[in-house]
Amino acid sequence: MRTTRASTLVSLAVVAGIAGFALNAALASRQAPALILVSPLGFALAFIGIVLIALALPVRRHARGDPGRRVDPIYATRVVVLAKASSICGVLFGSFALGLLVYLLTRSVVPSLGSTLPSAVAVGGGIVLTVCALVAERMCIAPPDDDDRDEPRGGTTAR
Repeated sequence: MRTTRASTLVSLAVVAGIAGFALNAALASRQAPALILVSPLGFALAFIGIVLIALALPVRRHARGDPGRRVDPIYATRVVVLAKASSICGVLFGSFALGLLVYLLTRSVVPSLGSTLPSAVAVGGGIVLTVCALVAERMCIAPPDDDDRDEPRGGTTAR
């Protein structure tokens, strides 16, 4: 399985940020109230990121050769897949909230702290989740075996 590419995350962030901005602009053009997120969203995203790091710690210890308990390969695979999904979700939630926040801050009327703070907390939670997910994904990478280091990339040696 390949690691999550930065270009994928950046393109998702751009699309979700534009979607958040456009949604609030469309709501304002219909004279509907702007979409305001709740603060627990950002805290929940950050909490998920911290739990993900805790789930990846046993896999990292085993990959580094710690003589402790063995790690089930299915567990390690689940942690990697959860990390990949969490990085994508963190980028989507964080950049969508950033789009909402940018819309509120670019208006001629200064918004209240009660409408901007939850979006800022959600942006921070999305960043924490994305960073924790990328770190957890890297923690689950096994070091190459000695046999893999000796062979060239083609898999055959010329003699």
